[in-house]
Amino acid sequence: QYIAIDADETLQQLSEERNLALNPNDIPVIRSYFLDPAVKAAREAVGLSLPTDVELEYISQARSDHCNHNTFRGRFDYRDLATGAREEIRRSLERLQTDHLDLIQFHNLSDEEGWQEAFSDDGCLRAAVEARDEGLVRFIGVTGHGTRVAAMHARSLERFDFASVLLPYNYRMLEQPAYAADVAVLLDLCRERNVAVQTIKAVAKRVWPSADAVDRHCWYQPLEEPDAFERAVHWVLDEEDLFLNTSSDMTMFERTLEAAARHVPGASNGPALAAALDAADAEPLFEPGRDDVYRPTA
Repeated sequence: QYIAIDADETLQQLSEERNLALNPNDIPVIRSYFLDPAVKAAREAVGLSLPTDVELEYISQARSDHCNHNTFRGRFDYRDLATGAREEIRRSLERLQTDHLDLIQFHNLSDEEGWQEAFSDDGCLRAAVEARDEGLVRFIGVTGHGTRVAAMHARSLERFDFASVLLPYNYRMLEQPAYAADVAVLLDLCRERNVAVQTIKAVAKRVWPSADAVDRHCWYQPLEEPDAFERAVHWVLDEEDLFLNTSSDMTMFERTLEAAARHVPGASNGPALAAALDAADAEPLFEPGRDDVYRPTA
């Protein structure tokens, strides 16, 4: 279905009606992209005109790098199955105007309490499996951030056959030996079991250095330096087993797609990327003892 984007208000109304949770700051960026003459010409060449509902859903959710900063905000209540928690999933599907979800993900199973809760007898895993068996969900995945997440994902895969995992993956994060070792174990396990690996934070520069940063579109500061940005994207794409999820920040969305389109295997050049990151003063987004999502206050 083609979607009219004649005004910001039109797209905002659609976002509310379909529970897309588009950030108001992103809406003008989305419109300007689809209205760009070069983009319109390229789309017309393949039989497309206005953006489709599938594309907007994709922008809103599927390619967001994080599960719920700027994306899926449908209500999911997995507790108390006896009283109909699955009906909450149904109501979410109704709000999204679909009869099923391709992928439902458990968000941030990185701490012991949340992990135990998810795998408990009345936890979200049981409800998601029942929803899958009923045809409401096709696949079940698990996400997380922080330096513990790779090891926790490996532990989760020992308990359940998840279809996908999602975790931070960038050069600075992998410079931390313990995290790199955990990621290597996880990737080997995912290859063995044919589990999809989604990566996030490819172009993260650092947490915002202060609460005074302006024009924030996501909770971390992205790389602004063109060379570092492009090499960071290419560095992830050099790993053919990985998926690169774009940021939920629409200001980076088009830049990421353009960088990906220019990717040549091996072009990221680790030493050159390291030098570019040094010049940009980039830091690991997560470190031991600092694994929580940083949310500066205005």
